[in-house]
Amino acid sequence: MDLTTVRTVDASSVRVVVDAMGGDHAPLEVVTGTVAWARKHPADSVLLVGIPDAIDKAAGGPLPPNIQVVAASQVVEMDESPAQALKTKKDSSIMVAMDLIKQGKGDALVTAGHSGAGMAAAVLRLGRLPGVDRPALAVQMVTETGPFVLLDIGANVDATGHNLYQYAHMGSLYAERVLGVTNPRVALLSIGEERGKGDQAIQQATKLLDEDGSLNFVGNVEGRDLVKHKADVAVCDAVVGNVTMKFFEGLARFIADLWTREFKRLPLGPIGYLFMRPGANRIRSTFDYERMGASPLLGVRGMVLITHGSAKRRMIEFAVEAGATAARAHIPDLIADAFRGQARKPQA
Repeated sequence: MDLTTVRTVDASSVRVVVDAMGGDHAPLEVVTGTVAWARKHPADSVLLVGIPDAIDKAAGGPLPPNIQVVAASQVVEMDESPAQALKTKKDSSIMVAMDLIKQGKGDALVTAGHSGAGMAAAVLRLGRLPGVDRPALAVQMVTETGPFVLLDIGANVDATGHNLYQYAHMGSLYAERVLGVTNPRVALLSIGEERGKGDQAIQQATKLLDEDGSLNFVGNVEGRDLVKHKADVAVCDAVVGNVTMKFFEGLARFIADLWTREFKRLPLGPIGYLFMRPGANRIRSTFDYERMGASPLLGVRGMVLITHGSAKRRMIEFAVEAGATAARAHIPDLIADAFRGQARKPQA
């Protein structure tokens, strides 16, 4: 989430719930990143959920006064089955954290844990917004002319045409209400621009969107068109979305590493870097995916953000900031208001 684009509607302090035990590098990196954020935002508060002894050890000292530890005795591991884990681990950190949101004790939840478990826990504990069949994870992707919204990037691996149709509506609302895009262009990410290209789900979604007519639906876009910003909202199933997002991130890092190696080449590399450094730093900043490392789960009754399982402290700090900012923007309320009273077409 690019925090500079979020239209904040509430300047009051917020309470961010953080799953301290979720992620490949939890709890050390999660706790360290969260503590860094809390110290910079003393007016806001954090509920750090997890095993108290592990959190204390990761903190390595006294926690800031605006952090409260909420005990959870279990952890959902990254390689566990989400359904089985949530069934057997009622006191897991993700479940306890989700209950805090449900009980109104927190305004946003941030986790780097298993995305499937996070989504399942959100649906189980918070429930879906009226009219939403399945929530979707959204992310902002970078282009030269501004960000676009890509969804779904990990919540559902077997989306139907009706699901894609609903993602298009939620993504359009997100782009319009949060990013401030007027009449956002919505497209389906497919294997060709022509109508009719793609699998059955894409063809069903195309039919539903054409018949609906309420969105600025521009048809299909191919992967190469994403960086050209041919759409403000790109809709796809979770497998395509997740692969696309991670390819973007990997390619950005690959290009940055190439630049670094070239600048180290003697004898002219270091000299060239002196002239190119301002531009290189701007490019590196543009493709700094850690700044957008928290994906909102659209369609549930609460503000839930899921970041990378591989996230370390810097990315966690950005994720907590994204959670606080999203809470102030009341994103679920915006989606609920827009969906309220609008008829949704039956599943194709």
